[in-house]
Amino acid sequence: MVYDYTNRRYVIGGAAIIIVVVYIIRLFTLQIMSEDYQKSADSNAFLKQTEYPARGAIFDRNGKLLVYNQPSYDIMVVMNEAREHLDTLELCEALGITREYFDKRMADIKDRNKNPGYSRYTQQTFITQLDEQDFAVFREKLFRFPGFYVQRRTLRQYQYACGAHVLGDVAEVSQGDIDNDDYYVRGDYIGKLGVERSYEKQLRGEKGVQILLRDAHGRVQGHYQNGKYDRKAVAGKNLTLSIDVDLQALGERLMEGKIGAIVAIEPKTGEVLCMVSSPSYDPRIMTGRKRGKNHLALQRNVWKPLLNRSIMGQYPPGSTFKTSQALTFLTEGIITPHTTYGCSHGFSFKGLHVGCHGHASPLAVIPALSTSCNGFFCWGLYHMIGNRKKYGRPLNAMNVWRDYMVSMGFGYKTGIDLPGEKRGLIPNGEYYDHAYKGSWNGLTIISISIGQGEVNLTPLQIANLGATIANRGYWITPHVVKHVQDERLDTAYTKKHYTKASREAYDIVVAGMRASATGGTCHALSRYPYVACGKTGTAQNRGRDHSVFMGFAPMDDPKIAIAVYVENGGFGAEFGVPIGAVMMEQYLKGKLSPSTLAYSYQLQARHLSYGNADR
Repeated sequence: MVYDYTNRRYVIGGAAIIIVVVYIIRLFTLQIMSEDYQKSADSNAFLKQTEYPARGAIFDRNGKLLVYNQPSYDIMVVMNEAREHLDTLELCEALGITREYFDKRMADIKDRNKNPGYSRYTQQTFITQLDEQDFAVFREKLFRFPGFYVQRRTLRQYQYACGAHVLGDVAEVSQGDIDNDDYYVRGDYIGKLGVERSYEKQLRGEKGVQILLRDAHGRVQGHYQNGKYDRKAVAGKNLTLSIDVDLQALGERLMEGKIGAIVAIEPKTGEVLCMVSSPSYDPRIMTGRKRGKNHLALQRNVWKPLLNRSIMGQYPPGSTFKTSQALTFLTEGIITPHTTYGCSHGFSFKGLHVGCHGHASPLAVIPALSTSCNGFFCWGLYHMIGNRKKYGRPLNAMNVWRDYMVSMGFGYKTGIDLPGEKRGLIPNGEYYDHAYKGSWNGLTIISISIGQGEVNLTPLQIANLGATIANRGYWITPHVVKHVQDERLDTAYTKKHYTKASREAYDIVVAGMRASATGGTCHALSRYPYVACGKTGTAQNRGRDHSVFMGFAPMDDPKIAIAVYVENGGFGAEFGVPIGAVMMEQYLKGKLSPSTLAYSYQLQARHLSYGNADR
């Protein structure tokens, strides 16, 4: 047999070339593309230590310190340096942890699914937020644990046991936070709620770095090139809030044992003076290593204390909404200041009846606001929606009505500088065309005229309505931050938003709210040492009605506009007016009179029953 070896040399040569190419590619990958050897070399020569900035402090409008920093310490580990014969038991004792926690933490650090940025040559976070006392114990034995280092950090401290929903808190970053902003690495902290979240970039500052030189044994010899490439950390900026902490504390005290919210605004500036959501919690429990446990307990609480009802609660505004209806009907010429409607214990027409309490009848718009007459405002809406001569058809009239409501800050987020705000609901003509397949009229939707039906507002929007009336026709986007260190306030929080209602209409509504405070449903306000205007609301509910109040004071030079919403509190005069009155006195006078102080404790003690679950 004769073999042909003619092509063998080509086969062998090709195989050799392929092997050489594979080796070249592998060498290129290891030496050029892969960072492992670079990291290994760097870790032998350099130790890069991040210098974390002090987070900005937070003050109230009067300069009282609300949030500050305390030293804390993170324990870091470089896996490549941690020896296998490490005395694990001694390390656990020094840190006050169990062996099970140690094993799990080390496994989690190496798990690239849980720690995508893992490298055995760089510092990884082992344990966070040791306080001074715990760190002192560990520091004495640090030399026994090669590969473990200390990273100095700061821990947030909250001076007062109030304002948790406004202030928010700080916690370790999630993977989503890291993906969204390359400033962060695993183990960093970020604001999670409140102004800690919305002003995170101002508060956090800028990280610094120290590049330290090490010898062949890994011992630090000093700064590389005498610190030429070090970078100092830049402290975060301080915030001054518009919140009055004394007013905030009083509001939270008055709302004990109740579910609801209080929002107070300075009308001329849009600055939020207090924002109470009840039930609340002490912000001081959301710091340190117990934050996760406490946060989980709050999450599981049936009364949802983490929910900021001031901006997230979407409620029927009840009769406080009648002020917006009067403004619309007057400006549109549906009524005049002298137009009267009858009310026979409510609105009755074509078999439809909307009930009302007893009062004089017929009556005009000012006494209708004072007595909170349902019949008057039902008739007003019925005549507006049915005015074909002016609007053509109900859908057009409804959209005009909607435009007035939107101009007053309803139906959309106000734009407050806090995360999580809800928009509420203001229906339009298309909404009802879809719901009723085009067959509807003013009677179909009559309940929206008295703040029921499809209309939903947040307590913030109700307070903003009060500020708009106090200003006689404009509002400024509500905001809780008054000043950022070395920055100008965003123009979004200084611009005036004018409504579609006329100045004349506002003057009439103010007169109606003043009449309510002197002899109407808000007559309790007449006992207080300021000239107030108010409007009650009793929002219907499947259970007991909600108690609502919206008002402002003084009448001619308003300093505060306020909304109080107490779930299942009954009539507006039962909880809304008393709480609002006490709050306004505190802000306007700087303190409560002895009689009002005593009354405030009576209000505080009036708890409402919401079932058998523990609060």
